[in-house]
Amino acid sequence: MLTDSTLVDVKGLQRRTLGLLVGTQIVGGLGVASGVSVGALLAASLAGPWAAGIAGSCAVVGAAVIAIPATRLMRTGGRRPGLVFAYTLGSLGALLVVLAVQLSSVPLLFFGTLLFGGSSAANLQSRYAAVDLAVADRRARHLSMVVWATTVGAVLGPNLAPLTDRFLPEYAGPYLFSSLAFALAAVLIVVLLRPDPLLTAASLASSGAASSEAASSAIASSGVASSGVAAGAGAGAGAGAGAGSASASGERAIWRQAARTIRDSVGARTGVAAVAVGHVVMVGVMSMTPVHIGEYVHDHGDLLRVVGLVISIHITGMYALSPVMGLLADRFGRRPVILGGVGLLVLACVLAGTAGANTWLLSAGLALLGLGWSATMVAGSTLLSESVPLERRASVQGLSDVIMGVAGASAGALSGVVVDFFGYPVLCLLAGVAVVPLVARVLR
Repeated sequence: MLTDSTLVDVKGLQRRTLGLLVGTQIVGGLGVASGVSVGALLAASLAGPWAAGIAGSCAVVGAAVIAIPATRLMRTGGRRPGLVFAYTLGSLGALLVVLAVQLSSVPLLFFGTLLFGGSSAANLQSRYAAVDLAVADRRARHLSMVVWATTVGAVLGPNLAPLTDRFLPEYAGPYLFSSLAFALAAVLIVVLLRPDPLLTAASLASSGAASSEAASSAIASSGVASSGVAAGAGAGAGAGAGAGSASASGERAIWRQAARTIRDSVGARTGVAAVAVGHVVMVGVMSMTPVHIGEYVHDHGDLLRVVGLVISIHITGMYALSPVMGLLADRFGRRPVILGGVGLLVLACVLAGTAGANTWLLSAGLALLGLGWSATMVAGSTLLSESVPLERRASVQGLSDVIMGVAGASAGALSGVVVDFFGYPVLCLLAGVAVVPLVARVLR
């Protein structure tokens, strides 16, 4: 039985949890960025630009698909097993990509990249773990701290690609490094994420509810049942929300309930839309930027260095100012920050689409692309989390990441086709237009 004490120093536990999440985000960010920086180039070298878009989509699809079982593990056992599961699959996927390079196998590359997406699922789900025990007026800031922590690893990762690329066949080295980084992150979570923040939050909520009903209704101080959030939060988790023995029909009922929860909450709908649309624009443009750079930088060594520089600048934009986004969201509200992010995304598409062979203008566009994504991700995720009941939070957050992943994967797959037939500027134009529904949603 998995237990977490209800008699805990909540502030102290939150500080320890944030510290651990910051550390694992740095390690995980190293791994994700190391692979992402060469993924499109690797796929294009094996099969052409169309494969670069598919490979990028496989990673995003993997993040969405793996988020489903990871969310179930979190719902029944807390954050710890779900994060470990996702990081482990990411590590395995990176090893399969290395093998695909050795065998020159495009199908194996796609499958390995699919599993590699588990690392992104873990990194994304980690941001929600920062909110579980946070006080209301600091939720966005705590979430943004975890997002920010990815900066260190994500900026260094692409620039390590030229070094790691020396030890294995072309483009394989960065993926071997990624595999080791994800394995380390999984070990840190297993050993140090105790007590589990989500189980503790559910136990405290259950204890508080019982105290308000009757002072004599005592809660066992030794922990919550292994049924996790569903049991800890009470019957409100809905049909089929029991422990790991839940039937397939019960599992479907939980996801249907999560969908209804989002549908019935204006805040949840807006939060999901902000996260998904921001991801669509970011993935669509970013995934094909290395291929675009390859059109005017032809030396392999120079190409890796230029791609590493541009992607590092982009990822810095994604994560470095996320605490600022969190502070703004706490101070001025979630929706104004989402709209500000939309403006940044549009400006980014304009700069990147008109940059041509100007690397510095392209870098500026990619930096703004990252900033826009950060604003929509931080404000949208916070709005979603605070708009749904605690007992349904893990399922709703998981469904949101699935929606985000499917949307981003579609953008990634189409981006390769668009660039192949019409060019990179047209891709940026279409990405800019994609924000219109989000603006309508926020202003409604």
